[in-house]
Amino acid sequence: MSALLSVARVSKRFRGLVAVDRASFEVVRGEIFAVIGPNGAGKTTLFSTVAGALKPDEGEIAFQGERIDGLRPDDICRRGIARTFQIVRPFPALTVEDNVIIGALLRTSDTAQARATAHDVLRQLDLFDKRAQVAKSLTLPDRKRLEVARALATAPQLLLLDEVMAGLRPTETDRIVAILRELNARGLTILLIEHVMRAVMALANRVLVLHHGAPIALGSPADVVREPAVISSYLGAEAI
Repeated sequence: MSALLSVARVSKRFRGLVAVDRASFEVVRGEIFAVIGPNGAGKTTLFSTVAGALKPDEGEIAFQGERIDGLRPDDICRRGIARTFQIVRPFPALTVEDNVIIGALLRTSDTAQARATAHDVLRQLDLFDKRAQVAKSLTLPDRKRLEVARALATAPQLLLLDEVMAGLRPTETDRIVAILRELNARGLTILLIEHVMRAVMALANRVLVLHHGAPIALGSPADVVREPAVISSYLGAEAI
């Protein structure tokens, strides 16, 4: 099966620091693919090269068979890749509904259609009943789900999620896991960064582990967590 996203030998440096070191992987259409690793491993930098916020110094990134490395973030979003941010970034003074409508306007200039799309997305994220609230009034779990809703409103084929479950209680984590499973069942491909291993184990078909910017393991969640290099650099012996 051909890859939806292909990352080939991508490197990114910041002066003397190698943040991403020749990372290569493919994401197949319809799967949930996770990137894990310790803080500072280069995960968010890798995401930013895929989303267009950063241009890789080396390597190639292709989406649906076409090169996207070096394109602007808005061009990449129009091609079908949307992302969330580790620190949520809603428009705080706007309502939940208006935040999502802005995302939907990427695909249409018809505000009625954008509103209809926003309502559908808000129902999927369990936020429809809070659509009239201003974003800054939401709890952290609701802001996390709003971040996903804003990205989802752009109608992506590939959704990049950057630690969307960080800081959540187990019950809220389970809630988002259920939502992501449903989105994936509807055909959405998901690439996620996550430290919450219970969520990774529950969601991911495959996992890439980064350490000091370089891949050290790639495989199923069950196989990756048994890799000695992963245990020593990230999980710790007490995790197994």
